[in-house]
Amino acid sequence: MSHSAKPVALKMGIPIPNSKLGMWLFLGTEIMFFTAFIGSYIVLRLGSRGWPTSSEDTHINVLLGGVNTFVLIVSSYFVVVAHEAMAQKNFAKARKFLTGTLLLAVLFLGIKSIEYLGKIQHDILPGHIAETSSQSINKVNREMERVVRARFKEYTDGGAVVTERPDDIVSVVNLIAAIPGGQPPAGMESYVYKEYQDTAPADLELFREWMNLHQHIVANVSLTVPALPAEYLAARGSLKEGEKLPELGFEEVEAWLVKMKANEKFGSYVTAGVFDPHPIVYGNIFASCYFIMTGFHAIHVIVGMILFAAVLKQGSGLDEKWTDFVENSGLYWHFVDLVWIFLFPMLYII
Repeated sequence: MSHSAKPVALKMGIPIPNSKLGMWLFLGTEIMFFTAFIGSYIVLRLGSRGWPTSSEDTHINVLLGGVNTFVLIVSSYFVVVAHEAMAQKNFAKARKFLTGTLLLAVLFLGIKSIEYLGKIQHDILPGHIAETSSQSINKVNREMERVVRARFKEYTDGGAVVTERPDDIVSVVNLIAAIPGGQPPAGMESYVYKEYQDTAPADLELFREWMNLHQHIVANVSLTVPALPAEYLAARGSLKEGEKLPELGFEEVEAWLVKMKANEKFGSYVTAGVFDPHPIVYGNIFASCYFIMTGFHAIHVIVGMILFAAVLKQGSGLDEKWTDFVENSGLYWHFVDLVWIFLFPMLYII
């Protein structure tokens, strides 16, 4: 009777941990995800003649983008050192460099927040950008209306004007017009009402200036032509056959806005509430591409921060069981860094 050793069971599959294989498969899907964004941007960029490239239009800050690139490269180096320390079971060193990586990620998002704030302050947002002269004129009109309504809201909210229809700008303006020669409402101190009496004339002038612009936009006639119904009809009636009144031009509105912002009585309100009106061709597509690409990248940075925070949460209890986790988190972080290496030259330099 012969005795033979039992055959050793073969282990099928790729000779890497399942977690690492899963991370590589996940990164494959992420590559396809960002490739769609990058490919679409390239097609739109090359196929759109007149794409905004001036930093005055886009408010792209190359310096901040370059600093963020350096920050991510250094953070990737820190991750490599942390993984090496884990392999050497030097867990204190690993925690130190992972903490550095986490702090650099916070710095990256902080700089990105500053960039986003600059876009918001200049209204470089999808759907907000005027791309033609007529859109710019209408945008000035809308923003001026918001400024006027904001000024009038101070009178209705403060109790200087009492009305059941605070949103009816025509009725409110009539009530504000009566303030300079009126008496304070019941319960309001005289010195408070005096402040409203002092500001009312300027706010009424602001309203009249905006209404004049609005009427010219509706009639589509130059600011040199009266837009009040009777005077407008008289001007049209004086035209000879084949003639027409001059149309409202963007340059006129731009000059009008400069004059409004220079007015000492209400210029500060206009400056704060009305953006630079010049049109930016393809501005909305640019803003959409910028925010969707950098926004999704920022989300991935936050996910990476969560992964590193999970490791650091172990504190002095960090041990070799977390080595694979740190390695896989590092792979993810290198991918996030690599994506930014593509985004930075495309959005900031080219």
